[in-house]
Amino acid sequence: MLMKLSSLLQALIPSWNSAYLLLGFFAYLSIAGSIVLGKLVPGVVLADGTRLHYRCLVLLLLLVALLGISAKMDFVSPTAISERGFELLSTTFIFSFLVTLALYFAGCKSQSKSSSLKPHITGNLIHDWWFGIQLNPQYMGIDLKFLFVRAGMMGWLLINLSILAKSIQDGTLSKSMILFQIFCALYILDYFVHEEYMTSTWDIIAERLGFMLVFGDLVWIPFTFSIQGWWLLANEVELTTTTIIANCLVFLIGYMVFRGANKQKHVFKKNPKGPIWGKPPKVIGGKLLASGYWGIARHCNYLGDLLLALSFSLPCGISSPVPYFYPIYLLILLIWRERRDESRCAKKYKEIWTEYRKLVPWRILPFVY
Repeated sequence: MLMKLSSLLQALIPSWNSAYLLLGFFAYLSIAGSIVLGKLVPGVVLADGTRLHYRCLVLLLLLVALLGISAKMDFVSPTAISERGFELLSTTFIFSFLVTLALYFAGCKSQSKSSSLKPHITGNLIHDWWFGIQLNPQYMGIDLKFLFVRAGMMGWLLINLSILAKSIQDGTLSKSMILFQIFCALYILDYFVHEEYMTSTWDIIAERLGFMLVFGDLVWIPFTFSIQGWWLLANEVELTTTTIIANCLVFLIGYMVFRGANKQKHVFKKNPKGPIWGKPPKVIGGKLLASGYWGIARHCNYLGDLLLALSFSLPCGISSPVPYFYPIYLLILLIWRERRDESRCAKKYKEIWTEYRKLVPWRILPFVY
């Protein structure tokens, strides 16, 4: 036991190689994000009437192509990430800590009055560092919040692909690993195809950028969402044809609900009179959409997200709870977030929210919760 703990602690020690990998990744995102052409998408209107613009582009495919060519020419090992998983975890954690300290001190010095950069200081250092001081801090013209979200999603796929390369190298590639890799890859690719939808999410328009978001984007998403892949590297799971079909159905239903709900919300914010499922939308108080998926449950997008998370874990079978860490964590998180959202919406919309709750009584799962 002590030997295993000692080995784990040793593996967590950051190295210069892991630092170079991380810095190279962010250098690519910063440079390519600035020079590669892409659609410029306007964000939502902020409290002061201004709005940010985001250059949404599929940088992921370019990065994967460059890494594939580099691996073919032996410039980069495709298993570099999977062989340094714990090193990269601790290095990224330290990076997140240092970045948020810099954000805290930069925010304290800001004199800006704009909604994006105006500092919100409570005087509680821990609170302000954790939740952040500025809404949309920038560095050299780069929107850091959007950069970190993008980095987390790309990092997740890169970790998965390195795990896949490791399983092929070790001769342990299985149906379970293939299924897990396909589901995650489709989800991540879909995210980048519809990246503009992120501009209207709560994290982008309302949450300030502090350690909570930075850690969540750079550490939590890529390293915990890939736990199933790490587990499958060390454990063999045989899936029946029926199990594979059922797993595919869970993924497809989850995707349909998740993507459909988020698309309806995004389209409604851009065009409140646009049809939903071929019919004029039902709107409460001129503000709240009560048609389509949003007429079924008040947070139906969370249901789709939970089904997708479950589909990522089902290829691991049911012999261990470890691969189910992500869906269990997400269930707890989304219920907490749903309660927080309900409280905020009740204060913001008042009687309109009361009317909406009467019309749409279910929170996430119809007839259950």
